[in-house]
Amino acid sequence: MNAILRKRGTLLLSIFSGLLLWAAWPTSPLTFLIFFGFVPLLAMSDKMTERPGAYFGLLFLAFWIWNTATTWWVGNTTVPASGIFANAFNALLMTIPWMAYRTTRLRAGRATGYFALAVYWMTFEYIHQHWELSWPWLTLGNAFAMRPEWVQWYEYLGTEGGSWWVLIVNILIYRAILQYRETPRFKAALAPVLAIILPTAASFLVSGYTQNAGGEKIVVVQPNIDPYDEKFARGAAELQLRKLLDLSAQKTDSSTRFIIWPETALFPTGSWEHQLNEQPEVLAIREFLRQYPKARLISGAATYKQYTVMDDIPATARHASEGNYWYDAFNASVQIDTSGNVQVYHKARLVPGVELTPYMRYLPFMKKLALDMGGISGSYGLTPGVSFFTNNTCNIYTAICYESVYGSFVAEKVREGAQLLVVCTNDGWWGNTEGHRQHLQYARLRAIETRRWVARSANTGISALISPLGQIESSLPYWEPGVLSGEVQCDSYQTFYVKYCSYIAIAPVIFCILLLAYTIVLRVIRRKHVENIR
Repeated sequence: MNAILRKRGTLLLSIFSGLLLWAAWPTSPLTFLIFFGFVPLLAMSDKMTERPGAYFGLLFLAFWIWNTATTWWVGNTTVPASGIFANAFNALLMTIPWMAYRTTRLRAGRATGYFALAVYWMTFEYIHQHWELSWPWLTLGNAFAMRPEWVQWYEYLGTEGGSWWVLIVNILIYRAILQYRETPRFKAALAPVLAIILPTAASFLVSGYTQNAGGEKIVVVQPNIDPYDEKFARGAAELQLRKLLDLSAQKTDSSTRFIIWPETALFPTGSWEHQLNEQPEVLAIREFLRQYPKARLISGAATYKQYTVMDDIPATARHASEGNYWYDAFNASVQIDTSGNVQVYHKARLVPGVELTPYMRYLPFMKKLALDMGGISGSYGLTPGVSFFTNNTCNIYTAICYESVYGSFVAEKVREGAQLLVVCTNDGWWGNTEGHRQHLQYARLRAIETRRWVARSANTGISALISPLGQIESSLPYWEPGVLSGEVQCDSYQTFYVKYCSYIAIAPVIFCILLLAYTIVLRVIRRKHVENIR
């Protein structure tokens, strides 16, 4: 009977943890629950010092509940099974730092185990942002996207600091519970309470950040073109271009500096980069811009780049069915003005399984397995284009869709010289789900980390202008065509996070290596001690 009760108890702890993590995630208003999400798992870990297989199964269950309840919408595509696999695979990866924590906890003690858990999890998050199976959507620091007033200190520690905060508070709360059971005194709650209050108070101290006076007028367009039935239809490009130009004209005037269109608004089925200046769409845009000589238009685009026999052919390249040459397809963005110069940026953080078949340089036969989401199918290229768009007024980095979830990657662009952030995205693939709402909220964190204005143009919404404090200054409703305008500022100031994000991100990896070495050495010492006793 006791064994059955213990099994049921650990099962309930696993389920409760998954539900808490889901309930805390944007766009839920219950953000504070993130500080309790791992507490049931810590209790479960203490109860299950044996039977590692069962422990693994319960960990997987908790993380599967969290992933599925929070990001079920990733399967809301033409291939629903892809979402089932993605959520299960991500849950599997999340069990790894907890299995490592269990090993360290049993061999090195409770205190070392808690430190190890934080380090192992942060190492997991670092790897999960840098390998080709990357999926940083559930990075713990993203939980505060709807609470910018709590995390103004992200300009110093970024989303990584938020993840540390979540882990430390969960551990302190669990320790306080254990201490209270031994000695029922409320003093046990002092440490976790201070760990929550002090960073929040610090956030209010730095939230008075202001930029220089003056600004540049920007126009953001939301065409609301259905990505499934309309966007990639044969012969639809001309009608869509006219719609984009008509919407732009509603708010563009002689003072407008930038006009922003969403992801793949131009050339949805692709255009050769060496022929961009001759494309009818580009000629029509230049004709439009002659009425507004100060304006530049930035748009998402699908492009092709041809390689010569002298080029180093990348693994992502495709062989042309007609003609003896290789080429890459890119999810790109372009900046067009009246000068005849078209700057092209290539998306560098591609969505696994949709835009990129991971590690296909080792498995080239899998090159064609990327999901067909309309337009160009198969894996996109990774050959760099420009880092950001330059002009006499302002350097602009355009994060294409998924790229805006990568805090350190966006910070790199700012460190290189970007003064304004633009997000061009097409979230219509996921329908009216939490997907597009979560994506909007994450952009608020990029604004705080870099103290840059963010102009977000989403094909079906939600388009918005976001201040360097992470406040949404104006937005357009989901699934409605529209255009918004406002003033944004271009700034050259670099935050602590922008300058040192690479060091902040890599520190846990170094600690992880040292911890693993310490655990191995400790095991060897204990084995020798046992042998000597014998």
